[in-house]
Amino acid sequence: MYYLSPDLFFPPVDQANRDGILAIGGNLSPERLLLAYKSGIFPWFENGEPIMWWSPNPRMVLFLDELIISKSMRNILNRNIFTVTFNENFRDVISNCQNIERDGQNGTWITNDMIEAYCKMHELGIAKSVEVWQDEVLVGGLYGIDLGHVFCGESMFSKVSNASKVAFIALVNQLKVANYKLLDCQVYNPHLESLGCREIDRIDFMEILKSK
Repeated sequence: MYYLSPDLFFPPVDQANRDGILAIGGNLSPERLLLAYKSGIFPWFENGEPIMWWSPNPRMVLFLDELIISKSMRNILNRNIFTVTFNENFRDVISNCQNIERDGQNGTWITNDMIEAYCKMHELGIAKSVEVWQDEVLVGGLYGIDLGHVFCGESMFSKVSNASKVAFIALVNQLKVANYKLLDCQVYNPHLESLGCREIDRIDFMEILKSK
């Protein structure tokens, strides 16, 4: 495992350990964060821990044409009970992702330092958000890092049923129009799988990431 110096550097991703941890330390400056995502790396740690940088193998991704929208979800979309916006309330979205209760989790990995770091990335136009509204109340959303051809999803939240799915579908539709190559979802979970995401080898992910 590599211990980062103040220099702006990450080791090759194939040096990550079996769990996907590549390096420890460094900081959350915009320059380091952008280098990390462009290199197939992302931070993931909890309060009281050093910054931990990950590059898991396999990698969970969505090829945009493989999005699965169930019949029940299509009915919800057709009813227009939600309104979707983009990049209007980034801080509220990431704060809700931090505070939402999740099954099987005692806390959150989104620290206050991470919120401030990603808000800086948003000010630079690199971090993006999707907001889902119901009766003018923010009820769901997601955020991530936009690399121009790959969108790296970070977290999403839902205060009412299906709101996060609406955000996810809206993002995918926007990425398809802009001819993005894929949506990076980082690590496996069954909810993502139900939406059409699947695991691919890290080597294949890196080839896509490095292509333009």
